[in-house]
Amino acid sequence: MRLLRSAALLAVIGFSGVAQAQDTDAAFVPDTAAKVAVIMDGKTGGILFNKNGSAPFPPASLAKIMTAELLFEALASGRIALDATMPVSNHAWRTGGAPSRTATMFAAVRSSVPVEALERGLVVQAANDAAIIIAEGLEGSEAAFAARMNERAKALGMVDSRFVNPTGLPEGGQEVTARDMATLARHVRLTYPDRYALYAQPDFEWNKILQRNRNTLLAAKPGATGMATGFSEEGGYSIVGVVEGEGSGITILALAGLDKEQTRLKETIALADWAASTFEEKTIFPAGTPVASAPVFGGLAASVPLVLDSDLVAQIPKRHADRVTAQVRYDTPLQAPVRRGDKIGRIELRIEDRFSLERDLYAGEDVAEGTFAGRAADAIQELAFGWIRSL
Repeated sequence: MRLLRSAALLAVIGFSGVAQAQDTDAAFVPDTAAKVAVIMDGKTGGILFNKNGSAPFPPASLAKIMTAELLFEALASGRIALDATMPVSNHAWRTGGAPSRTATMFAAVRSSVPVEALERGLVVQAANDAAIIIAEGLEGSEAAFAARMNERAKALGMVDSRFVNPTGLPEGGQEVTARDMATLARHVRLTYPDRYALYAQPDFEWNKILQRNRNTLLAAKPGATGMATGFSEEGGYSIVGVVEGEGSGITILALAGLDKEQTRLKETIALADWAASTFEEKTIFPAGTPVASAPVFGGLAASVPLVLDSDLVAQIPKRHADRVTAQVRYDTPLQAPVRRGDKIGRIELRIEDRFSLERDLYAGEDVAEGTFAGRAADAIQELAFGWIRSL
């Protein structure tokens, strides 16, 4: 694997839209009371801020975002319809309903509830009975549903999270990370925009009981459009929040390890404000523009340009663009022939030397196989360098 890294790479290759920082403001990286925090650009998936983003914590009610994702997927695929009904088992009623004294939509035991109502109970009220009823209705049991949650998490790139139930109620072995939860929130927001809109519903009534949306960020922060809050004795107060600005701007925040509900709200708003004031969207590399070149072994050309298949767009610090660097990685030596469009490597953008986002790089040109003499010369050179590298 070959690595090209340069603090000047962006300017050298053509990122002329970035001006040098005018100062070395130490406050560029915010301070937060959250033990873990991730800020993600919803449009690109780029990480704007990361504090212990891969550290595990109990999800509590944040687990219901994954439960909702599986329900949304089932609705989108036609596996289930909104006007279908699901039965309320004795287990769902006792564990998540009125007797549980937890977040509940008060579904009556041994009744049948329309999927549309269960969806709203899950999303608006974070209802534990709704989560269990949905799990049993889709997969037959909480355990089978948890297995589907983990399969889906893996498919979405949530590499450090594990679910054991659909509610997030305390149970051994259940943990998530802020980065994984931000990834999940982005997926839900972009993949199911109509279903996601329910997260902004201010209240929901079922069984003649009206309850307000549990996400206090909605009322406190202009532009907030959803997601969920959680609390556990071990993990403290947590939140996944989405704040949207003008145009297509989407900021996703995942925080945990806070000591009070009021602190959670204050820290989430502060980080959202920091992101909005600090970053701006820029096109870093246009599609088709060479980002780097990679040597080719045994070809008519000695190297091949590496390009992107679409514009590389990212959120860049307005006054600290010099803190953005790029790394290009590819396997070497490449063996001719190389065809235009072959995937060759990846480019990674970093902010403050922390990972932000990465994209695939492709061969920008064909490189045909060279003559026998040329290939022989390349082979001798590779043997020589290989011998030197082995010392």
